[in-house]
Amino acid sequence: MCTPPNTTASNPFSFTHSLSSKSLHLSLLSSPPLPPFHFFNGLLLLGSSQNFSNPPKMASLLLKSWFQIGEIKIRQSAMVGVVKLVVMLVVFGVVCECQESTDDGSYSSSSSAGVYMVTLKQAPSVFHNYRPNVKKTVHPFGVPDSTSGGANTLENPSFGNVTKRGHHRFGSRIARVHDSLLRRVLKGEKYLKLYSYHYLINGFAVLVTPQQAQKLSGRKEVANVVPDFSVRTATTHTPQFLGLPKGAWLQEGGYETAGEGVVIGFVDTGIDPTHISFADRLSENSYPVPKRFTGVCEVTRDFPSGSCNRKLVGARHFAASAITRGIFNASQDYASPFDGDGHGTHTASIAAGNHGIPVVVAGHHFGNASGMAPRAHIAVYKALYKSFGGFAADVVAAIDQAAQDGVDVISLSITPNRRPPGIATFFNPIDMALFSAFKSGIFVVQAAGNTGPSPKSVSSFSPWIFTVGAAAHDRKYSNSILLGSNVTITGVGLAPGTDDSYTLVSANDALKDSETPNDEYVNECQDSSSLNQTIVEGNLLICSYSIKFVLGQSTINNAVQTAKNLSAAGIVFTMDPFIIGFQLNPVPMSLPGIIIPSANDSKILLEYYNSSLERDPVSKRIIKSGAFACIAGGVEANFSYSAPKIMYYSARGPDPEDNSFQDAEILKPNLVAPGNFIWAAWSSGGTESVEFLGEDFAMMSGTSMAAPHIAGLAALIKQKFPYFSPSAIGSALSTTASQHDKGGGPIMAQRAYANPDLNQSPATPFDMGSGFVNATAALDPGLILDIGYEDYMSFLCGINGSEPVVLNYTGTNCGPTKVNGADLNLPSITIANLNWTRTVQRTVTNIGGNESYSVGWSAPYGVSMKVTPSHFFIANGEKQVLNVLLNSTMNSSVASFGRIGLFGDKSHALNIHLSVIVKTAYNMSSSS
Repeated sequence: MCTPPNTTASNPFSFTHSLSSKSLHLSLLSSPPLPPFHFFNGLLLLGSSQNFSNPPKMASLLLKSWFQIGEIKIRQSAMVGVVKLVVMLVVFGVVCECQESTDDGSYSSSSSAGVYMVTLKQAPSVFHNYRPNVKKTVHPFGVPDSTSGGANTLENPSFGNVTKRGHHRFGSRIARVHDSLLRRVLKGEKYLKLYSYHYLINGFAVLVTPQQAQKLSGRKEVANVVPDFSVRTATTHTPQFLGLPKGAWLQEGGYETAGEGVVIGFVDTGIDPTHISFADRLSENSYPVPKRFTGVCEVTRDFPSGSCNRKLVGARHFAASAITRGIFNASQDYASPFDGDGHGTHTASIAAGNHGIPVVVAGHHFGNASGMAPRAHIAVYKALYKSFGGFAADVVAAIDQAAQDGVDVISLSITPNRRPPGIATFFNPIDMALFSAFKSGIFVVQAAGNTGPSPKSVSSFSPWIFTVGAAAHDRKYSNSILLGSNVTITGVGLAPGTDDSYTLVSANDALKDSETPNDEYVNECQDSSSLNQTIVEGNLLICSYSIKFVLGQSTINNAVQTAKNLSAAGIVFTMDPFIIGFQLNPVPMSLPGIIIPSANDSKILLEYYNSSLERDPVSKRIIKSGAFACIAGGVEANFSYSAPKIMYYSARGPDPEDNSFQDAEILKPNLVAPGNFIWAAWSSGGTESVEFLGEDFAMMSGTSMAAPHIAGLAALIKQKFPYFSPSAIGSALSTTASQHDKGGGPIMAQRAYANPDLNQSPATPFDMGSGFVNATAALDPGLILDIGYEDYMSFLCGINGSEPVVLNYTGTNCGPTKVNGADLNLPSITIANLNWTRTVQRTVTNIGGNESYSVGWSAPYGVSMKVTPSHFFIANGEKQVLNVLLNSTMNSSVASFGRIGLFGDKSHALNIHLSVIVKTAYNMSSSS
């Protein structure tokens, strides 16, 4: 602990396959499924132009690399088939035109092959309510099937088709239809089918040229042909901050049963199955896997048999689109469900990680971790990767499989790299696949994106998707350093403090005599060999946090190791003045340390240090340093009342309807949840954050962390109300959300990347949606606003020029009923253009017992409004229509906001937020 200073200071990925030559599909013209991913990765990496003229040589190189790195176990009988396939691929030239792509994943040459997603007009299997059964295997822990629910294994995964054993009756038939169509349309031409989709979408992903794609789009059986595009990835205390232990968990019977029976599917970077957060034997209570869940667990060398259990009930990976582009890196990305990034492990544990897991990082204990629904089950569908992100074709395959397997919730901490083209943002393959998931009863959660704080930056568009923004919770880790000049400077760093004041010494002044001070990066402390231990030992080493740290070329861990090697008492990082506005997360350090994130504060420390030095007049080496300091330490958390707060990076509304930035009458984001400085599980192979390499837990920030909070809470609602539709779950979360921070004031929103706490103002619905999630209230909403698939169909059909697009994606013609977004029975009202007057309706359904309600409202600025009835009694299970009359009282293009409140006599309270963007008052002269 720091005290007032004295005048002196003490001195490879793997697969286990059972392949046969018979199992390898050798006819490209029959559009086979992709062979194992490692195989195509090797082919694409080796497929340089000089090898194309010598197919046998290329095959030899491939097989040599294949077996040298020990990645494959394969029966000898398969080798001949493999060589044949390699030769055929090279001869047909499928690979050579797939190498170059733009940043957004589209192909740069009009003549080169690319991945296209093709949708057929025939309805997918979900429209027939088809759910096949899968034969259960013996549970890896020997638990009887009647007790555990079993764990399906997939010893020889087939990645060319999202169907699996037990689903061939329907899926294989659809796949054969796809193959037949490709043979007929592209007879004698070269192509490669990557996936057959059949559950949510009847279609396939195929590698073809633009000319071939045009041929496919002209067929009467084909509804839509869309180019593939790229996507990207967007706790210990948050259960307490959300009131779960004494609230929502208590309603579910305690943490030992919270979420049980609900399966959450994660489309992310995979999972580390060895992490204790995903173990299934931490409780003596029975833990059955829901029998309706039919997913499987891939078995590979880095994801061996037994990786799945009653907690982690399914795991697969999807990367065919990435492989055809030649960018799949087996050493980083793992051709298995194993998480080589860390992101997927982190998000899965936030939603459904086990309760009471100690968080120990860099030797410090930061409390015990728990997921929001610690007894929910986890199913993993890996479609994103460390080295390149992901592609829509793979994501759609993952979503299709998750829905087919029977998940209850899908969590997507991913967003597209660009706004979808076309007449509306809703019409893109991912959102339309999720539309079908909605129809099958799956609640879908998606991160809003980390592109805030500018308006219309949200990257999750559709009303059937629950979009989540990021807020800070009340826990903070702060650090400080007290200088000998009695000046205190604040900083960051999850590090212990010093027990006394110690002399400061800069790395630049601690060079060995043999070293020259010309290296501008020597002060980053990345190499202890260039520094003089005699000068550093027992002192506080000053290092510079330069641009190389931001770029990941230098690391805090290396600098800390340097300080340890030189027996320093601690380490102090000053901020390079050329780094402007960089937001620094707390970083773990195993010895006393601090990072000063402000260039101005760093200047104060360095001026104090330099003013105290005595130097040799000839060599300019320091003779004595009179500067000393004490580090307070940043391991202990403190708590703030100014929380929650909308983070600057959290993407904002209004929801853009199209690329011309027309406003959709849909509120986005729907809600905000904790997303800043979140402790959660980390993969043993995780490399996303170099500062947490080798750790079991990591602290991360982003809307990626906020979305799984809502996925876990949705699981709790689904457990209590198994009959709830996805819309009912979304309504319960939205109408009960909090409008105030812990201190009772308005929730604030950061408005700038630089100095965000100095640039903030009260949050609006376009910052926070309906507010900050209230987990306990969401389990007892009293009233819900429900909406069905046909309502959304009427909405999509109401978009100008959308009828053929709707037919293409859904296989269904538009009916006579068409509605605007504001007329959907959503738990919010958003009006893009209020032209004088408008009436909208909302229908509430009582799920909380007989109750009398009073209605209040506050009108948006420039709008007068009235809601009728103002009082009503509603019996359990009954419905009540609310009529909302809005009149514009001024001309304005500045958005304004209001709210409708419903207050029951049994303590239920709901809010329906109202947003009006453009207001046009009635002009008498224009009508005469």
